[in-house]
Amino acid sequence: MNSRSVTGPLAATFLDLPAGSPGGSVELFLDLYTGEQPLIPARAFMLAPPGHQPHPPAGLILLPVAGKCLTGTTFSRYVTNLRKALTAALDPTQIGVLHLQHLAFGATPALIRALPAHPRIALVHGTDLLFAETHRDQLQVLRETARAADAIVVPTNAMADRLLKLAPQIERRKITHIPWGIPDHLLAAPPARLARTSTSHLRLLYAGRLTAEKGVEALIKSLAPVAGVELSVAAPRAQFHALAPQLQRAGVRARYLGWLRRPQLWKAFTEHDVLAMPSTTLEAMGLVALEAQACGLPVLYQPVPGLSEAVAASGMATDFTHSAALARDLDQMRKTPGLLPALRQAGYANAARHPLSVTARSLTDLGRQLT
Repeated sequence: MNSRSVTGPLAATFLDLPAGSPGGSVELFLDLYTGEQPLIPARAFMLAPPGHQPHPPAGLILLPVAGKCLTGTTFSRYVTNLRKALTAALDPTQIGVLHLQHLAFGATPALIRALPAHPRIALVHGTDLLFAETHRDQLQVLRETARAADAIVVPTNAMADRLLKLAPQIERRKITHIPWGIPDHLLAAPPARLARTSTSHLRLLYAGRLTAEKGVEALIKSLAPVAGVELSVAAPRAQFHALAPQLQRAGVRARYLGWLRRPQLWKAFTEHDVLAMPSTTLEAMGLVALEAQACGLPVLYQPVPGLSEAVAASGMATDFTHSAALARDLDQMRKTPGLLPALRQAGYANAARHPLSVTARSLTDLGRQLT
């Protein structure tokens, strides 16, 4: 399938995170809507970060709106300011459809208010569900967005189940399952894996943000008594520094790789034996797991909603909250002949099911149906 843009209505879309923020949702957003030839033609917005202004990718517009927050009257003011900035930046006659990133947060209500007459596709990412569970104002935004959306896209069926618990009044006919994807060029030409001469230890990689729901505290605690494992961490620098005291208390030595750009991360995948995904609550889909699999890196994961569906039997499920279980599974991976190669092959096949071009085409076809 052609991985270049497909013809469809011009989308307006807005992720109200500062440009340069870490996370799979950000990478997916940039993959779909930005670049010289975006997969989905769009007017795509993010927030301008404070201080030094980065050079944004082609097609990304930065809005200099401060005050991002989640609750109370300050949240209402923040949404109003976003709406004003969008109104000034958009020509309604050029836009065919709204792609609402997240059902919660400020960008979604701001975009709806800036372009109230356009059809709306809301995309569930996962953090919107987590924040709606813990912030009353965000739960209200989520429910209002669900009512206002013409279609709600979930990357896994598990996200639909979680969403319906938060907003049981949603019309189920609105919910469409469109899995997220990873870049076609990664699937077509993954980096070469490095041959290993020794299997005396297992090179374990954690890659991603170090926020509480990602489960890194459980990983460190359970990994402390386990022998024969080397841990590497690719994460935002400030978050890793905040984690350092816990690593020291647990006696776990971790090699810090930095917060890697995408090609660097793909190369790091080829230099390790296993990717650890210890998420405690949910993952919308776990794109880092799919990218790791595309690079031949087996995935060891906590079977939470989203990951259980997206990875399933192509990886190995474990319990990162119990050291004995983790030690047993890591030992099995290290000592069972043929297990890691079999997981690599299963991972390649699973990743190949999720090209980004298919995600883009499905979203574009859905937009055509609504316009």
